[in-house]
Amino acid sequence: MRLARVSTDDGPRAGRYEDGVVHGEDGSYEVGVDGELLPPCEPSALYCVGRNYAETLEQMEYERPDEPDFFIKPPASVWAHDAPIPYPSFTDELTYAGELAAVIDERCHDVPEAEVPEVVRGYTIMNDVDALDQQGRTARKAFDGSGPLGPWLETDVDPTDLEMHTDVSGERRQEAHTGLMLFDPDEIVSYLSRRFTFEPGDVVAFGSPANPGLIKPGDTVEITYEGVGTLRNPVANPTE
Repeated sequence: MRLARVSTDDGPRAGRYEDGVVHGEDGSYEVGVDGELLPPCEPSALYCVGRNYAETLEQMEYERPDEPDFFIKPPASVWAHDAPIPYPSFTDELTYAGELAAVIDERCHDVPEAEVPEVVRGYTIMNDVDALDQQGRTARKAFDGSGPLGPWLETDVDPTDLEMHTDVSGERRQEAHTGLMLFDPDEIVSYLSRRFTFEPGDVVAFGSPANPGLIKPGDTVEITYEGVGTLRNPVANPTE
């Protein structure tokens, strides 16, 4: 089942998504007519794992980590499906990275791997936007609009067995399978839950396959995970 959030004249509404319509408790809302899709959750933080595909390690000349290597994006980084990605004035090297992400369903801490499916609401897609020429991970990755998320949550999918691809303005840039992750999703969620108390709506992203790369104003980034959907965002001009 797909779960989505949509903006309406009466405020955000959430419900089951089917054929362009969000069916909520108080009515149905047609996307593009009654409102636009919002990010599928409202996280207190986005916990993002890097260096989680062997080909990415080789491409970036990183050492293989012994444990999940992670960083955190703030809520201000969350951006909606189809919303133009802001191109910050402080960078000349903006990059995309297509990642699968889990959304936490309940407040939890120290979750055993076997129990992770019980605390995950569903899976969505994140674009880990990076200002590559900035100093330090936080400056590079934790700015407004650096975490496009969506378009919805898929509740019935095996995160370890998904094909993915990323297209930039129609050109195929990434192609991989989630079975190639060094640390699988349940392992990552459990690992992070020993360090942080998750809140409902928090996001855990599982890292990008090889070939993250530069984007420029006017590009459109489309990230597809089989069985989940396609997250699409144009790239705005720096002045917009």
